[in-house]
Amino acid sequence: MTILSDPLARQAQAFSQGAKLGEDYLQALSDRHVNADTAQLPALDIALPQQGHSSTDVLSLIQTAGSPGTVATAAGRYFGYVIGGALPAASGARALLSAWDQCANADTGPSVMQMEQTAVRWIIDLLNLPAQTEGAFTTGATMANMTLLATARDTLLARMGHPRGKGLLGAPAMRVIASAEIHATVLKSLRLIGLGSDNIERVPTDDQGRMCADKLPKLDASCIVLTQAGNVCTGAFDPIDEIADACQAAGAWLHVDGAFGLWARAVPELTDALTGLEKADSWVVDAHKTLNAPYDSGLALCRHPEEMRASMAIGAAYLPPTDPSPADLTPEFSRAARGAETYAALLSLGREGLNDMIMGFHSKATRLAAALRHEGFTVPHEVHFNQVFVTLPDTPDLCAAITAEVQTSGEAWFGAAVWQSQSGFRLSVSSWATTDADIDRLITAIVKARDTVLISKTVA
Repeated sequence: MTILSDPLARQAQAFSQGAKLGEDYLQALSDRHVNADTAQLPALDIALPQQGHSSTDVLSLIQTAGSPGTVATAAGRYFGYVIGGALPAASGARALLSAWDQCANADTGPSVMQMEQTAVRWIIDLLNLPAQTEGAFTTGATMANMTLLATARDTLLARMGHPRGKGLLGAPAMRVIASAEIHATVLKSLRLIGLGSDNIERVPTDDQGRMCADKLPKLDASCIVLTQAGNVCTGAFDPIDEIADACQAAGAWLHVDGAFGLWARAVPELTDALTGLEKADSWVVDAHKTLNAPYDSGLALCRHPEEMRASMAIGAAYLPPTDPSPADLTPEFSRAARGAETYAALLSLGREGLNDMIMGFHSKATRLAAALRHEGFTVPHEVHFNQVFVTLPDTPDLCAAITAEVQTSGEAWFGAAVWQSQSGFRLSVSSWATTDADIDRLITAIVKARDTVLISKTVA
């Protein structure tokens, strides 16, 4: 390859090579094992050379030694941690945006800021949230939860006469009420903002994993109530409408963690389960899960944007005071324009495409649950969205071995799980690339693994 002297020509040449290697990777992905082959990783663990390598050699090394060590999450046979693939337009946008290398700020990236703001507006409309709602992109649900829970903390303390600038020293006591099955990212967010996770008032859940609204403690204006739209094992939605009414009557803040499940609100066939969602104060949703935008892309949405700005805004002498910036609404100051990839994903789908993709996840999950029940497995919940928790009726202890057997086969990937004291495994249908044939292969792989494990147990 000819080495060019012009800096931008050299960059364009490397960009072209990287794109071609990415194309080669995607073309081969459907035929390879889903699990990672880590045999080549030592080739990456080298001493930093005295003289730098050419970009051609660097990219070749990354492709040769690195690509086998990836899990094939972009293919259709990954059913693990609610990781969607990347839609073609969104993936292509990421490649283009990496060449632009824009910082998400009105001064440094006006066009990407326009795309981000438009994407936020689209999502607020799709989720039918209040007109005054605003939001900004974060790395994921953890940072989005932290952003909004810090806003909730500051707002409630200010209402109790303790201004934001005073921090938590000498602050009035606050209460946190949450589902007994609230996600771990929310607990981490509470620790990060200084409220802790050891003294949460836990509300029992029903046999679907939904918070029992009739078990809520007596609420008051010092309370942050945490609900979820999409139980991580069953996909079930908390009864937000009833909980919201109780919060509004008490002056409590209602927060909804809907990392993957909030997208059900955009689908007419599923939206009834999220009745009353618009009554909440804040919402979290990820674009890199159900929407299938590239990693990383969370979104923090709040019906009180002035409170969000009061908690998150940043100022400096060299910053124009009136230019909009995501740093006014989230902790991050400098970051990539991840919202532009979400813009590309939504624009490529349109309303009908989004509806079809999300309903496709639900219908495939429903078929998966029915097929596994037919094969003698137990699915101890209704299929509310795209999650299926599976166990064995008499030998749940074998589920971990079944999971490992399927992972090792390379046919599919999913993880072991425990839900309501039951050992099993969790299947998440969340990739646009998953076909009916992939579901058939998954069912066959699980049944084969079950039979192999049972034979091994009998021989032992």
